[in-house]
Amino acid sequence: GILQHPDGTVLKQLQPPPRGPREQEFYNKVYDSDCCDSILLELREYLPKYFGVWSPPTAPNDTYLKLEDVTRKFNKPCIMDVKIGQKSYDPYASAEKIQQQVSKYPLMEEIGFLVLGMRVYHVSSDSYETQNQHYGRSLTKETVKDGISKFFHSGYCLRKDVVAASIQKVEKILEWFEGQTQLNFYASSLLFVYEGSCQATTVRLSDVTLAEKRRVPKGLLSGGDVLEYNNNIHVINSTENGKIEASVGKGLSKFYALHKKACSKRHHSQLSLKVENSEQDNVWKTSTCITQEHLNGNVLPQLEKVFYHMPAETKESANVEVRMIDFAHVFPSNTKDEGYIYGLKNLITVLQNILDN
Repeated sequence: GILQHPDGTVLKQLQPPPRGPREQEFYNKVYDSDCCDSILLELREYLPKYFGVWSPPTAPNDTYLKLEDVTRKFNKPCIMDVKIGQKSYDPYASAEKIQQQVSKYPLMEEIGFLVLGMRVYHVSSDSYETQNQHYGRSLTKETVKDGISKFFHSGYCLRKDVVAASIQKVEKILEWFEGQTQLNFYASSLLFVYEGSCQATTVRLSDVTLAEKRRVPKGLLSGGDVLEYNNNIHVINSTENGKIEASVGKGLSKFYALHKKACSKRHHSQLSLKVENSEQDNVWKTSTCITQEHLNGNVLPQLEKVFYHMPAETKESANVEVRMIDFAHVFPSNTKDEGYIYGLKNLITVLQNILDN
C-alpha cells in the first residue's frame, strides 16, 4: 500500500525485481537533474513529483519511492484509478501471465481502459462511497459510461465542471503520447482527484441576493428544501414557505444579449463570475452583474444554460488533478504507444458522453 510520510509526501514500497528497479529507473530518468530531453521534461507535468528513495531507520533494506501526495491539497478528495491501454501485461510476460491478465478483464483490449477503483465523497450524507476493482471489472461496454459517471456524482448532482476539467487534462496527456516514440507504458494508470466538499452558494445579481445568507447544514434548508447544484453554481431554489426566490424569464433575451456583448468584447466587467470564501457566513458568494429587471421565470435551468455555454475563460474552473502513476512496466520504444493512445481516446469519448448527456 501507499504510506504517508510526515513531511507531506507519500511512500510507495519498491516492488520485487524486476518491477521495482524498473519503476525506480523510470523516475530517475525522468527526474534526472541533467535531463534536457523536452519529451521527458514535459512528461513531469503529468506525473507525481519524485523525491528519490527513502528507507526507514529501523529497516534500511526496505526501499520506498518518495512521491508527491496528489491528494494533499484537497479537503474531501474524490479519487479514481483507471488503468490505461489495451494490454495490462508487458511484452516480456509469460503465457501464463498473459492468460491471467486477459481473463481478469477481457474487455480491456476492446475499450482500452479499466476502472481499478474509486472513492467518492457524497455531500448529502457527508460520507464516502468506495468501489474496488471488482466493480470496474463488472462494467460492460453498455454500462461503463454510467459506471464512471458515479465518480462524478456528489450525491446531489453530476459535477459537470469536474468532468469538463478532467477531459481537458486527459487531452493534454493524449497530446504528449501523440508526440513521443521513445516509451511504451503497460499496466500504468491515470489517477483522477477532485474536491468533493462544497458549501451553499448564494448567487448575487448586482447587489441583490437571490437567497439571504445563512448557514445550511449538509445541503438542506431549515425547511427541508434541497440545494440544487449546476456546474459549481449552487442556487438555493426555494424559501421555507416554498416560493421561488428568484428566476429568469421575460428578461432572458436581455440576459443573453448582455452575455453576448461581454463575450464579443472579451470584457468581463459586464459579466463576471467571482467566487470568494466567506469564513464568517460559511458560504460562497457568486456575483454576476445583471440587474433585477432581468429576473423572471425558472432560475435553475436558465442559469445553467447561460453558465454552461460561457467561454472557458469566464467559468470558474474546477480543482482537478489527473496524473499518470504506476511505472513498473515501462519500456524503451521507437514507435508510438498505440495501445495507450487507444485507451485515452476511448476514455475521453466516454467522459464526453457523460458531459453531453
